[in-house]
Amino acid sequence: MKIGYARISSTDQNIERQLEKLREQGVEDRFIYVDKQSGKDFDREQYQLMKKTLREGDILYLDALDRLGRDYNGIIREWKEITGEMHCDIVCLDNPELFNSKKYREMGDMGKLLQDQILSLLAYVADTERKKLLQRQRAGIEIAKREGKYKGRKPKKLANWDEVYDTWVNKEITAVEACRTLGISRSGFYQRVGKQSIHFNSSSVETPKKSANCTTS
Repeated sequence: MKIGYARISSTDQNIERQLEKLREQGVEDRFIYVDKQSGKDFDREQYQLMKKTLREGDILYLDALDRLGRDYNGIIREWKEITGEMHCDIVCLDNPELFNSKKYREMGDMGKLLQDQILSLLAYVADTERKKLLQRQRAGIEIAKREGKYKGRKPKKLANWDEVYDTWVNKEITAVEACRTLGISRSGFYQRVGKQSIHFNSSSVETPKKSANCTTS
């Protein structure tokens, strides 16, 4: 069976180009898994779900190796687990001649050696690019702070926040259940709760009325 995995690092990036390339390989939409998350690690919901879907003999299509991830050791570990332990194949569509595990497996021991060397090189490049990006981000933040322009990371918009918050306030669900429903961390949940409380208290303060005994000159 053909499985596809696509990833973008932020919600403002466009995923359609990756999806189109996967569809061109005959991958059905229901077997395409998409994460909108950084590739710094592999703790991604759709990625882990994709791995649970894979069965021996399946082919996993990626737009490029760095869509798998950007951590050097992690990329190599995941590639070897999927191709070696799970007995599936991986094809990277940006260079299918270079990154096609089935081709290397058919070459025997020599193919395994070539694959390991090329995989190590490209995984190193992906990891290095991630580190450079982080350095540029940190440098940009420091400059913005010095100029008084840094406002911090924009909070993630949650369409169902009000509903889940009210349910939690009414003690119908626990904080853990609320976090799971919203897809945020416990600390992130309580930060939003704090802001919600401040907003509620400030909006509920009444404007003092003038005393009836006051006279105007």
